[in-house]
Amino acid sequence: MASPARQKETLTPKGQRTRVRIVDAAAELIYERGVTATTLEDVKAVAAVSSSQLYHYFANKEALVQAVIESQADTLVAATEQAELGTIDGLKAWREVVLTHADHTRGKGGCPLGSLGSQLAESDPHARAGVAAGFGRWSTAIRDGLRALHTTGHLAPDVKPDDLAVTLLAALQGGLLLAQVQRDTRPLQTTLDTLCALACAT
Repeated sequence: MASPARQKETLTPKGQRTRVRIVDAAAELIYERGVTATTLEDVKAVAAVSSSQLYHYFANKEALVQAVIESQADTLVAATEQAELGTIDGLKAWREVVLTHADHTRGKGGCPLGSLGSQLAESDPHARAGVAAGFGRWSTAIRDGLRALHTTGHLAPDVKPDDLAVTLLAALQGGLLLAQVQRDTRPLQTTLDTLCALACAT
């Protein structure tokens, strides 16, 4: 079977829509139930596709999970880039989006990408590498915004934007985990607000 990127290039518009529907259904189920508890039969039912359609795009569950990892990373990276973290207003808006989503779910599910890493890192090296690559892309998107903030003097002089990007992503993951297990977003809010207050120039 062709690689996911090559496969998407050769699909018809209808085929692309069907593939996206399958991946979206799998992502939703995995986010709600976890990888192990999500079966291909579940995905078929939610996506309203036949076995032949599902296996036309994905050879097995592992291939579908990899597509879900890529899709979740794409969504997070796109949202971060659209937030325009290179401005104070953009940073504040990004904080609001993160907190609003966590409030809406009461932390349930945690981070869409981080939860996949915690489930798969020790059992599936290929999936672990995919999650790691997704975090790398996400960190780069955050870093690019923070570099712009640094250039315009909105970060404290001793703050290194590349280090701050890694710190912010790690703090976000920890805050989301606390929100998930406590069903309370206040630790996440405190984490983001404290880190931004320490990093931003006054």
